[in-house]
Amino acid sequence: MRLRSALLATTLMAAAPVAASATTITGPYVNVGGGYDLTQTQHASTWDAGSQSTVSSKYRHQNGFTGFGAFGWGFGNGLRVEVEGVYNYSEINHRNGAGVANNKTRGSDQSYGGLVNVLYDIDLKQFGIDAPVTPFVGVGAGYLWQHYNPTDSNFANGSRSRLGGTNGSFAYQGIVGAAYDTGVPGLQVTTEYRMIGQTFSDGAFKTTAYAPGGAKIGSGNTSFDHRFNHQFIVGLRYAFDTAPPPPPAQPYVAPPAPAVARTYLVFFDWDKSNLTARARQIVAEAAQASTHVQTTRIEVNGYTDNSSARGGAAGAKYNMGLSLRRANGVKAELIRDGVPASAIDIHGYGEAHPLVATGPNTREPQNRRVEIILH
Repeated sequence: MRLRSALLATTLMAAAPVAASATTITGPYVNVGGGYDLTQTQHASTWDAGSQSTVSSKYRHQNGFTGFGAFGWGFGNGLRVEVEGVYNYSEINHRNGAGVANNKTRGSDQSYGGLVNVLYDIDLKQFGIDAPVTPFVGVGAGYLWQHYNPTDSNFANGSRSRLGGTNGSFAYQGIVGAAYDTGVPGLQVTTEYRMIGQTFSDGAFKTTAYAPGGAKIGSGNTSFDHRFNHQFIVGLRYAFDTAPPPPPAQPYVAPPAPAVARTYLVFFDWDKSNLTARARQIVAEAAQASTHVQTTRIEVNGYTDNSSARGGAAGAKYNMGLSLRRANGVKAELIRDGVPASAIDIHGYGEAHPLVATGPNTREPQNRRVEIILH
């Protein structure tokens, strides 16, 4: 019944909701815990030197507790290794089969030592479960010293016996538990069930018999079979390396292609309408662009600066004609580059709309131009 109740308590703790996500440990951590210890009934064989006989009996344990501290290392893939120091205490409240009826037994024992544990954290997300808990399982092996505090069995006939002694032996354990984040970086609450097994050598402990009235009548060695401790533990675990994992690499997004220009400028030498090599290159770029962007009409506008080979009013009229010749030259080049003539509109504006404001009769290279506009 006590074992069933303890298992139920551990299950309820494991099911308690928490509001944080589970954590897999990477790097060093420390772990402390404590809880209830339930030791199974032990079978004892005592050699009585006085009677030259072996007495078999059973020692029944009652309440107990356990505590441990551990230092470990997590490898980031769920696997952990830790070194643990442990202390166990258990009351002894009855002895059966001692050869004399109606005995009353009172005493206690304790064990202490160290174990090396290998554990594995189970990431529930790999099973499609997004739960704020990390179950874990583990095994351990080490060495424990078992010490029986003076344990007296008082019999109905007035005689009594006393068990005591200390002996060390190999120990092992199995671990099942779960860890919950607290919201504090690196800090987790744990709940665990542990089963510790321990072996003993023959004649490891001593029993002394006393007659009614207290006189010692003999002593002998006592051997125990396997010892099993069932433990239900609550603990705290702190991981020192709490840096969040690097964010997943973002998919590469190619930058958008540069926008195709819709206005191109072709410049001319003074009083010239013929295209230079650079001018032909710009016209070719405009013709190529017209095939890559939605274009319904190409506007070609010619301009001059306000200087002229003619003077006075004749100069302005001459420049108007020069601007048209420049526009027609660009149109002809566009047609050679594959642009349909029907898609091209030309205009000559003479000295109007300069790019750079100047004084009268000024030779300004940026005003001697043709603008190609893709509509």
